[in-house]
Amino acid sequence: MSPETCLKILFGAAEGCGRNESPFCCCLFVCYLPRCVLSLFWAGGAEEIMSKLFIVSPLVFSTFSLSAYADNTLALTPLTVTSTRSQQDSRLVSSTVISRQDIERKQLHSIEQALRGVAGINITNNGGLGKQTSVFLRGTESDHVLVLIDGVRVGSATSGSAAWQHLPISEIDSIEVIRGPKSSLYGADAIGGVIHIHTRNATKAASGISPEISAGVGTYGHYKVGATVNGKYDKAWYSLSASQEQTEGFNARQDLYEPDRDGFENYATAARLGYQFTDWLAVEGHLLYSGGHNQYDGNFDAFGAPTTTSQPYYVDDFTQLTYGAKANIQVLDFWRMDLVGGESRDESSNFLDGINNGVFDTHRMSFSALNNFTLAPKHFVSLGYDFQHDEVLSNADFDETERNNHAVFIQYQGEYANNQLVLAYRSDFNQQFGQNSTWNASWGYAFDNGILVSASYGTAFKAPTFNELYYPGFGNANLSPEKSASYELGVSGEHDYWRWSLSGYLTYIDDLIAYDSAIFAPNNISQARIMGLEAMLGGQVYGFDVQVNYSVLNPESMDAKTFGNVLPRRAQQVFRLDIDRQLGVASIGSSINVEGRRFDDLNNTNRIDGFVTWDLRAEYQFYEQFTLQGSVNNILNTQYQTTAGYNTPGVTAFFNLRYAPSL
Repeated sequence: MSPETCLKILFGAAEGCGRNESPFCCCLFVCYLPRCVLSLFWAGGAEEIMSKLFIVSPLVFSTFSLSAYADNTLALTPLTVTSTRSQQDSRLVSSTVISRQDIERKQLHSIEQALRGVAGINITNNGGLGKQTSVFLRGTESDHVLVLIDGVRVGSATSGSAAWQHLPISEIDSIEVIRGPKSSLYGADAIGGVIHIHTRNATKAASGISPEISAGVGTYGHYKVGATVNGKYDKAWYSLSASQEQTEGFNARQDLYEPDRDGFENYATAARLGYQFTDWLAVEGHLLYSGGHNQYDGNFDAFGAPTTTSQPYYVDDFTQLTYGAKANIQVLDFWRMDLVGGESRDESSNFLDGINNGVFDTHRMSFSALNNFTLAPKHFVSLGYDFQHDEVLSNADFDETERNNHAVFIQYQGEYANNQLVLAYRSDFNQQFGQNSTWNASWGYAFDNGILVSASYGTAFKAPTFNELYYPGFGNANLSPEKSASYELGVSGEHDYWRWSLSGYLTYIDDLIAYDSAIFAPNNISQARIMGLEAMLGGQVYGFDVQVNYSVLNPESMDAKTFGNVLPRRAQQVFRLDIDRQLGVASIGSSINVEGRRFDDLNNTNRIDGFVTWDLRAEYQFYEQFTLQGSVNNILNTQYQTTAGYNTPGVTAFFNLRYAPSL
């Protein structure tokens, strides 16, 4: 049997299993595996053998681990760190974690509010809560950010980005922001970095039941109610949550022909259920659902639907669904395996004056088999296999509606004296664009006083979206994948009461996809260059919790037609200051957010001025189980925009009552 035949059998069977096409596929995979392994290694060639090893090893381990080591009882650590896809964290990676405690303390009502001002992040919003929101990480495009929910890849296959505005923050436990290229671990989409969202869970809670009920009301007819219950019993844990949110909104656009209020309504629920079967095996299932209606102001009709009123009425019915399961297996003392699989659905139906104006549903299925090996103390190797299948279901006539991606990767983490080293390599095979290789190398030196200096280099790539390739009358089927190379230097410190970091980076993106007015379609521009600096400082002073983030950015086009122009919708300077103080059963806090000017187009003809917003918050706990919260945002009533033509809220107030009994 030839190696090529083996790879076709393995990949085809694995794909069939993943899509649940037929039980025969799985049988074929298991039966042919031993013979294919021998054939692959017999083919020879050092580079080829290594690439085949990455493919075969996780599949072999997944097949034989349970039967071979069923008698071992080994401790299981359920945590996987996003930045390294292992149980070993690394200070070499620039990251920020927003915890549930942060969300509640800062009284955040959306992911946009949670991410705004975080170092390296730029956010645009088209008119308030529930409206189109884009996240730019380190100056890269909004679809250059890989988004995970509980380990499952999410996002629209048509637009290429996640529907941030539809993800309910009431169901979120934490948000990890990983800055810098991570394609060597996660593949396509991770040019700017990775944002991993974790839903509410009870893995760290004490035994028993922990319920929570909340209700709040604010300006613009905004109200929100929610309930959560977490619990642990013996070896099982569970978390269930549900919420409803509604706002009458305000006029999203400045256009005089559509001076209506654009409301938003959302229903959401999340569930996680896990069980530790043995000391070496734990499994968990999870689900996040968000659905509702969003009224918005549009300036064009996707399918030319007729307007039946003088003031057009746009509505988007949306559904976001992510579900999956994972298993953690401690095969041996030095060997742990993580199996993760799931599906995300991004579904949207647009209506103009009650007439269907377009259906855009995309389904993304993913599976990962990851093996982490402890070779020696402070020396770790990770081997893995990833599979992804994207599908478009739309009433628009796309030329292609499906594609697969297979990938294998390896990573090494080690420490030598005070030196830290991370090396990673990945090979992706895309059904439309063939093979793409990416790699990353990071080095750091830790001084005894808590200061770390580091340097890194990484490559990444991004396949064009279905909209960019095949949208009727707009797509360009000749597009090439975007590729990047990034350099970074950093220094950071961790001390008794303070932590700080300073990072500078340089990123080149080749074949960047942008709209080309000459052909009225997306096109590859030769190159873009992004230079940036990030500074973070956090700690305590005189009882005050202080967090400062500052980012300066210079994202430029290097294409001959737009050479030196700033890439659109990125503020070139962002500053955020958070100050909080606990006063017994009460607390007070304040946030100041400053964003510099930006441009709304690649030609830099449409400038958007910078702005300053100031938020205040307070809370008071009584009877030990009730917490009353109040916040006033944009107290300066700043009139600003992040997207040309779209309004943002003025002064807003919100009051929330939370009841969390101890059972």
